[in-house]
Formats: sequence, structure tokens, C-alpha cells
Amino acid sequence: MSSAHKPTPHSRSSYRAFRSIPTRWMDNDMYGHVNNVVYYSWFDTAVNALLIERGALDIHQGQTIGFVVETQCNYFAPIAFPETVEAGIRVAQAGRSSVRYEIALFAQGAETAAAQGHFVHVYVDRATQRPVPLPEALQRVVDSLKA
Repeated sequence: MSSAHKPTPHSRSSYRAFRSIPTRWMDNDMYGHVNNVVYYSWFDTAVNALLIERGALDIHQGQTIGFVVETQCNYFAPIAFPETVEAGIRVAQAGRSSVRYEIALFAQGAETAAAQGHFVHVYVDRATQRPVPLPEALQRVVDSLKA
């Protein structure tokens, strides 16, 4: 498969917020490094934990919830247990009801990303599951994360 654009790893300075995530023994696969599917769970953990901590997302009682409608990841270097991952987070684009979060995963203390990618959340009403405008608290956090 040929690609017109080969991604290159970003540096820490490209991201607006960070979250540390410890690896677990079970994250390693038979090749001795973290399996690719775990990276997507780290994306989800980093963004949602940040939104919860900043008061922009109430996963239990909130009327607005986010559905992931797109995700992608590029891998540059392996990560393995017992390393701690540092997830960098930024917002690349925000619409009326959707946000494209970009996440880079750094080995602890590393300057360049071991992996990076994105996911798009569409925010919907919990009851109707129809798109809704970003709530004010979420909009404030999104604005603070814009690249």
C-alpha cells in the first residue's frame, strides 16, 4: 500500500494537555510490546478523563454524551509494560456538535510520539441519541485544547 503522505511523530510541544497512564502487564502481547488495540483505549481514557475532570462531561447524569464516529492511529515506536504512557491531547477541529480530538502517546519523558492519532466525537442527547450543540462547559474545554 502506498501513501501520498507519510506521517511523522509529533513533539510534546504540539499538545495542550497531558495525562499519565500506567501500562499493565496484560497490555503486552506475545511480541513483548503493548498490543495496538490498547492504544485506542488510551485515547478514550485520556480524553474522557480530561473532560470529566474539567466538568465538561457527566457520564452518569449528563444529558449530553459523546459517540465516537471515527478513529485512526499511526505507530512509530513500541511501548511496553512497565512503562508509563503520557498522552498529549489537543483539539484539531470543532463543529456545532462534533469535535476531532488528536492524541499523541509518549513513552515517559520522550520528546517525540510513539504513536498518534485522532478520534471524532459527535455529541448527542442521551435520551434521543440525536446530535446537539456542544454544551457551554464542553465548549470552554474544547476551546482551551485547540491547537
